[in-house]
Amino acid sequence: MNVHKYFLTLATAVIAGINAYATDIVVKPGAYSIEKALQQAREEKRLNHATDICLRLQEGTYSLNQPIVVRPEDNGTRIIAEGKVIISGGVKISGWKKEGKYYVADVPDFNGRPLEFRQMWVNGSKAVRARDVDDFEKMYRIRNVDKTKETIYVPAEAVKKIAGAKYAEMVLHEMWCVANLRIKDIKMMGDSAAVTFHQPESHVHFMHPWPSPMVTTDGHNSAFYLTNAKELLDSEGEWYLDAKASKLYYIPRKGEDMKTAEVIVPAVETLLKVEGTPDQPVKDVTFEGITFSHATWMRPSISGHAPLQAGMYMTEAYKLRPKMDRPNGDHKLDNQGWVGRPAAAVAINCAENVSFTKCTFRHNASTGLDYHLYIKGGSVDRCTFTDIGGNGILAGGFSPEGFEAHKPYDPTDERIICTGLSITNNLITDVTNEDWGCVGIGAGFVKDIRICNNEISEVSYTGISMGWGWNQQVCAMSNNLVSGNLIHHYARHMYDTAGIYTLGSQPHSLIEGNVVRDIYSPGYVHDPEHWFYLYTDEGSSGIIVRNNWTPAEKYLKNANGPGNTWENNGPNVPDSIKAKAGITPVGK
Repeated sequence: MNVHKYFLTLATAVIAGINAYATDIVVKPGAYSIEKALQQAREEKRLNHATDICLRLQEGTYSLNQPIVVRPEDNGTRIIAEGKVIISGGVKISGWKKEGKYYVADVPDFNGRPLEFRQMWVNGSKAVRARDVDDFEKMYRIRNVDKTKETIYVPAEAVKKIAGAKYAEMVLHEMWCVANLRIKDIKMMGDSAAVTFHQPESHVHFMHPWPSPMVTTDGHNSAFYLTNAKELLDSEGEWYLDAKASKLYYIPRKGEDMKTAEVIVPAVETLLKVEGTPDQPVKDVTFEGITFSHATWMRPSISGHAPLQAGMYMTEAYKLRPKMDRPNGDHKLDNQGWVGRPAAAVAINCAENVSFTKCTFRHNASTGLDYHLYIKGGSVDRCTFTDIGGNGILAGGFSPEGFEAHKPYDPTDERIICTGLSITNNLITDVTNEDWGCVGIGAGFVKDIRICNNEISEVSYTGISMGWGWNQQVCAMSNNLVSGNLIHHYARHMYDTAGIYTLGSQPHSLIEGNVVRDIYSPGYVHDPEHWFYLYTDEGSSGIIVRNNWTPAEKYLKNANGPGNTWENNGPNVPDSIKAKAGITPVGK
């Protein structure tokens, strides 16, 4: 709507609200309409002492060109969808013309700059960025690695098609992560080829020891696939963006009519920011029934992506020789690493009791919902997370960027720790579908978190990961609960995994009454036996693990600290406990 009509609608709603609802504001789709409604609500508070403000979003798509920001001035606001409400960071592509086997469209500028992206959806279905394999079981494997020369050697036939491509990428399977490496040069050497990569990811990737590209004697060298080259565009449902020419190429799937198809590409990285300060947090804001879609993430195209774990990308990492001695029973440390955090469609910092109910997070490039720092309370309840490239939900810090990742994090300012968050009754499925090393729910340095009665399936790696730090020293984590979750069809692409996985010291924590079953068995993993239903990894301490149903007692307790208790886990857990796992029906 235009600005004039918008303010008439808003003014009418506010006046009507004074008589009937006191503080209701009706919002219709339009340029900056949610931002303007928030501003109007602040003025109602300031001038009329309004309380209990509710923004009622009317049905439609709210297209963004920058994030919506909720601030401390918005404390106590409820933002509720009335009908199907989509907050989208996407741009529609139209004007398709047939050129040979492709359909081609011009890509418009966005916010005054050429638009680049790594995802595309056609009629709501995700298309495939052109790659060399349709079936990942047919991926090639590397032949050797020279870390000094920052070179990976592969079969020549694997890369001959893209030898002249300028912006091709290699997605490399590395134990529990995948690395996105932008190819700089390919040199043919008989039946092999030497592949080098752009900076900064090349330096970081070849300096760090874990995870690492695998070269073994048993045929399980690291697998890889190639992407982002027009030469690879050969299958229905694949697309390629010529970013320099702003041309988009696509081969339609059967039944797709490009004259009428809705084609959306992501353009805005973060759709919603809830952003306070440590001393003035955002308080008591709720979101209900809203869909958050089409958030982008371009860092892998700009700087590559070399993760440490759970999508946290390394900014610096290197091997230690000799190894570092550590106190109080921790084994010697053989590496150092510092990490950054991937972007999120919805990002929350410095907030108290900020909650999401019956919301949907879908068609997003990286993390769906991220409760980061200075978090107190809040809940995520009965939401759906689906078709997400990275983590479904993240909570808490995973080492600040200036803090080495293997240290026990115990800040003087305890407010920084995510405390008292509740994640319950959510459906999380088909997340981690691009960054395979991400997880369904990832909780780092957290305290008093409750992760209960969620259903998690179709994830590439681990279902629930709780803890961080790889050490057993006292830190900020304690009193966490993982209970009643149903986790199935996990580890679709990665091993060294579990349905539920922990790291670090977190006394008085409980993992109870969960069901973990149905693990995938991809043929390209580095160690086909290195998978588990439950996995307490390095430094895990002070955790009770009991009454969890799994088809077998396939568990790992790796370099654990003191105080763990395991009781009655496995296939003999009573059916009465097993039946309670998963989303609790409404009304019970």
